[in-house]
Order: sequence, then C-alpha cells, then structure tokens
Amino acid sequence: MDPVDALVDDLFRRESGRLVSILVRIFGANNLALAEDVVQDVLCRALEVWKFRGVPDNPSAWLVTAAKNRAIDAMRRAKKAKTYALGVAAESEIPPDVEELFHPAAIRDDQLRMMYSCCHPKLNEDVQVALILNILCGFSALEIASAFLIGIASVEKRLARGKKMLAASRQLLDLKSDDVGARLPAVQRALYLLFNEGYHGANATAAVRGDLCREAIHLVSLLLEHPRARKGPTYGLAALMCLHAARLPARMDGSGRFIPMELQNRATWDMELVARGFVFLEQSARSWELADYQIEAAIAAAHASAQSVEGTDWDTIVTLYDSLLAVRPSAIVALNRAIAVGQKAGPERGLEEILSISDSDILQIYPFYWATLGEFALRSGKRGEAKHSFRKARELARNPFERDHYAARIAACSGVG
Repeated sequence: MDPVDALVDDLFRRESGRLVSILVRIFGANNLALAEDVVQDVLCRALEVWKFRGVPDNPSAWLVTAAKNRAIDAMRRAKKAKTYALGVAAESEIPPDVEELFHPAAIRDDQLRMMYSCCHPKLNEDVQVALILNILCGFSALEIASAFLIGIASVEKRLARGKKMLAASRQLLDLKSDDVGARLPAVQRALYLLFNEGYHGANATAAVRGDLCREAIHLVSLLLEHPRARKGPTYGLAALMCLHAARLPARMDGSGRFIPMELQNRATWDMELVARGFVFLEQSARSWELADYQIEAAIAAAHASAQSVEGTDWDTIVTLYDSLLAVRPSAIVALNRAIAVGQKAGPERGLEEILSISDSDILQIYPFYWATLGEFALRSGKRGEAKHSFRKARELARNPFERDHYAARIAACSGVG
C-alpha cells in the first residue's frame, strides 16, 4: 500500500469518528448522512493534496481544519439556516460557536455524546454496538460482521435501522441525561469488540491491528473522564485492554508470523501498560458492581504476573473462567476455559473439555477452535487428528499470517520444520 494511502487509512480510523461527532452536533442528528459525506470528502481531499504536497506536520489538525471549513461551506450553501442545529446565517463569517465546537474539550464531549446517542433504548444492543463501531470507529459492515460472527446482510440491516432511529432523534444525547447510565453497557461492549478486532481480528491484511487497540484504549479513557461512566466495569475494561495490549510487541515476529505465548519474549512486553492495567484493575475492585470485564482483566493479570507459561497460576485462571461462564455463558468463553484446563491438567483433559462444549456450533467457523484441537491433539501424540484440525483452521484463517501459522503447524504434525 502507498505510504500516504496507509496513513489516510490509519487516520480514518482515528479521526473519522470524532469528526462525524462534531459535524452531527452542528448539522443535527437528522443530518448524519451529510456529516458522514463531509468527512468522507475531507479524507478524499487529504489523499489528493498530501500525495501532491506531502503529508503535513500535524495531519490530524489538517483534517479538523478541513472539516470545519467544509461544515461552514455547507451551512453557507443552505437556503435556510434553520435547517441546521445552530441556525448560523448563510452569509456570516466563521461563527464563534462553530469555532468553539472544534475545541479539543468540545470534541471529546461530542464523541461521548455520539457514543451514548448510538445506544438509543428502542434499539437492541447489537444494533447499538454496530452503530458505534461504524460511526465512531470507522468499521465497515464486513468488519462488524466478522466481529459478531454473523452475515454482512444482517449488519447492513442493523446499521440502516440504527441510523434511521438516530436521525429521528435529531439531537445528540445530553451527557447530563439520566439515560447515560442505562446506555453505558452497550458503549462498553462496543469498545470491547473494537479492541478484540484489533487484538485478534479478521482483517485480511493484518493479523494484529495495533491502531484499533489504541483507539479502543483512547475511547475507554474518554469514558473514564466522565463521572457517570467512572464505574467498576469501565475500569475493568480499561485494565483488560492495557494488560492485553502490553503483550502486542511479543505476539508477532518481524515477518508477521504468530509467536505462541509459550515462545514469547516476555521482556518485550510493555511494562508501563502492564502497570496501568494493574492500577485500573485495583480501581475496578473498589466498586460493588461486578461485570465480566473485571473477571477477564483478572485473568489477563494472572498471565501478566507469571514469568512463563509453566509458572502461570492455572488453578486461579480456571476458577476465574468458571466465574466468567456464570456471568457470560458462551462457547468462546467455554473454549478459553478448556484451554486453561488443558494447560493445568494436560492435553487429553483439554480435548475432553473442548469436545464437551454444548453450544459448539458457532465454533465450527472459528479458526482458533480448530487450532486448539490441533495443539492438544499434537501434544497427545495424535498427529493425524492434529493435522486434520490444523487444516480446518487454515481453511478458516482470516488472513495470510494465520494461514502461514497453521501451515507451519501442519508441517509440525509430519515432523517437518
């Protein structure tokens, strides 16, 4: 990919959500499509100009200024200023209230308003989350489908339904509204999915998307700046993200190949992020509210505290997964628990646990399910079964890096390499 193209793609992830949030505040929620069109136009313009003149020293500031100018142009072209939320006269100079909306503090608040506004109570949570991922995080319908493990047509219907409801509300949610607390869980879930997509998502060109992980950490930090979101589950979510993100430098080698945890150089883990994660985890423990994020963060903390896979406290991790299954039963959680059991009690026991998962239909299209079966079968000396499972994992791999990793495991089953 051209360096400028790559930069704009990265900036789209980081900037589109906040730019759309500002413009929706200006134009009104009923003009969401206009706001999205303006942002798309700004990004296309950036691609053209930067290729010719070079990338500016502060590309984010360039995009904000361009979006502000486009917004003012759009208002000036309006036949009636009352069409837009601020009611700015068409012939005026740059209105001071528009200038104020592009102040960093206002941008932060608008992002929070947009997150909460996407979580309208008349929409089910899956639609709310899809809206946040699409509008604030720049996810395509295909990427959202991969995050939810559902078809793209279903995602497109969710987005259409959600945007229709958002447009009907006309205004973003006031952060002082009593609805903020009720809508917080959907916001948290969207950021959780955003981080997971970056950490081990389905992108066709990259097995790990550090930019998405950073954006998720940034957005959850925005939540923690708001008193009504500063709750145990939010702190737990921040802890989980930091503790997982700390391991990113060790998960891939220079050529993009996976490095299993048992082979990772733990000296390369980001210990500053680990420390932040432990602080957030401690803060989450002060709250009476317990959510799955705190439990997952405690599991990540157990891994971060260990010097090696062999020295990991697997008893505690299995117990924590038991608790997680109690509050969030799912096949994925059951699979992760089975992995921990296998590490604690041996590969044969791990295989038994995996094969006993009752609602395992969704796992049939999950490459890590087959990869785990392959690993435990290989450790048990069942090379034929292991090869079959790794081949299934390779067929379901979401990108070349995963396919290469599973190909290497297939070779290992034959004693090659």
